[in-house]
Amino acid sequence: MIFEHFAINVNDPLTIANWYVKHIELTILRQQKEPPFTTFLGDKTGRVMCELYHRPDETIMDYKSQHPLTFHFAMETDDANSDKLRLLEAGASLTEEQHLPDGSHLVMLRDPFGISLQLCQRGERMNQITL
Repeated sequence: MIFEHFAINVNDPLTIANWYVKHIELTILRQQKEPPFTTFLGDKTGRVMCELYHRPDETIMDYKSQHPLTFHFAMETDDANSDKLRLLEAGASLTEEQHLPDGSHLVMLRDPFGISLQLCQRGERMNQITL
């Protein structure tokens, strides 16, 4: 098997999706304009998808109150510092920043909706596996 997508229940999937399209360069692959507003976002590799939807009859996690390691989007970047500054201008907030001994630069932010977003500039890329 291969990983297809992960899904999260959020309060406003259309607004969140638009922010990620504009600022993280994700692409809307499929989107419902009526409840539950199911939206599939894809990265530029076409390898990973995230499904956002709104089901008020089910638990919607209070992302702002959760530790960033409970759930976060992790995005690979070639320039974590520039992306951090750009995203702060776009309404994100800084949670923590680490420079690891292997040369990795990790930046944990919260998007404007409280969801944790990690920028990963790795000293050595992790996804070298070819299917």
